[in-house]
Amino acid sequence: MKMKKIAALLAIAAASGSAFATNGYFSHGYGIKAKSMGGVGIALPQDSLAAASNPAGMAMVGDRMDFGLDLFSPIRTSTWTGTSAGGFINNAYSQAPGDYKSGKNLFAIPEFGYNKMLGWDMAVGINVYGNGGMNTDYGKVVIAGSTSNTYSNLEQMFIAPTFAWKINKEHSIGVSLNLVFQNFEARGLEAFDVGTQTSAVGSVTNRGKDTSRGLGLKLGWTGQVAPGVTLGATYQAKTKMSKFDKYKGLLAQQGKFDIPETYGFGIAYKANDKLTVAADVVQINYGAIKSIADNGDAFPGLVGTLLGSENGSGFGWGNQTVYKFGMSYQYAPNLMLRAGYNHAKTPLKSTQTFFNILAPATVEDHLTLGATWMLADKSELTLSYMHAFEKKVTGLSASDGKCGNVGAGCTGNGTIGHPVDLKMHQNAIGIAYGMKF
Repeated sequence: MKMKKIAALLAIAAASGSAFATNGYFSHGYGIKAKSMGGVGIALPQDSLAAASNPAGMAMVGDRMDFGLDLFSPIRTSTWTGTSAGGFINNAYSQAPGDYKSGKNLFAIPEFGYNKMLGWDMAVGINVYGNGGMNTDYGKVVIAGSTSNTYSNLEQMFIAPTFAWKINKEHSIGVSLNLVFQNFEARGLEAFDVGTQTSAVGSVTNRGKDTSRGLGLKLGWTGQVAPGVTLGATYQAKTKMSKFDKYKGLLAQQGKFDIPETYGFGIAYKANDKLTVAADVVQINYGAIKSIADNGDAFPGLVGTLLGSENGSGFGWGNQTVYKFGMSYQYAPNLMLRAGYNHAKTPLKSTQTFFNILAPATVEDHLTLGATWMLADKSELTLSYMHAFEKKVTGLSASDGKCGNVGAGCTGNGTIGHPVDLKMHQNAIGIAYGMKF
């Protein structure tokens, strides 16, 4: 493959559209094969997107190139549950009770991988993929006091040059240099763009698209430890990103939005010539990123946590542990079948629903299916399907006696929160073409 063609494919993949990912704002997996197995990949490299899960896997996949496209459909709904009956009023930001559905429910998410062996023991390659993101586009005002339609969009793109080395025939190590690019935009938050709510009036909303860049490392190991049994481990340090200066009055620490630390462990077991089962456990430490983790329950000036400040109100997300399970079965010489399951408890609590109108990351359980057809010319075609079951996070309301008419926030019986419910379900169909050379 000529370098001009590879560069062109990289440019296409780097033009990834926005998405709302499935484990918090991370993708449930990387590479269409991995996605069809619940996202497993730490101990089971299957294509040249392996580095996104574990850089060490690139030494095990040979010379190949893969290009994939995921059509992703998240259905997001925010519900104001308050009522004016009996004198109860929602709060200063509430709209009329009812469902508010986000539009723009289909996103195209490309990915690209390339790997080249240098002898039998070393590999160099590159991955380009969307790490995840957040998107809501309600097409109407969902937060009272604002004058434009509620909208938010976060995109994260990773470009990861990778080197992997086989220590021996059973074990390999690898490292990826993650070049990270983020875009962010928010509209319809005029209610917060006042001195009582933000530390930087004029840098909260409707500022157009802003960009952020960062550089980080991902390390990995994989090795066969017994006949048919492979283990893997990976670690990615927190990636420090440049600030979203246009939105320094919205995101904590004057617009800072770093990539959280992640680490994980995996196991793959080849039961026989046809059946392989695998599992990963991945930890995502959202809680160490203030713009993601800072509380938004008393939003925001009620307790002096002005938006954009060092400890400014945020999404209130906690750390997340992701459990991934998958299996593949060689049904015929040219047909591989796959299935998987992915579970991660939602990172947000019932007291945090209000600010998460912008990012309703509620889904927890994912079912995946897929298949690969081996073609005659050393190439292959892979399809995947993912369904994330609907999950609802119920906010506070008048009926539970914890939400009252107190202006900016709802409080009562020592509880702070807002009368907003969030729910979401998702579907995705992916297709990938792989070429061995």
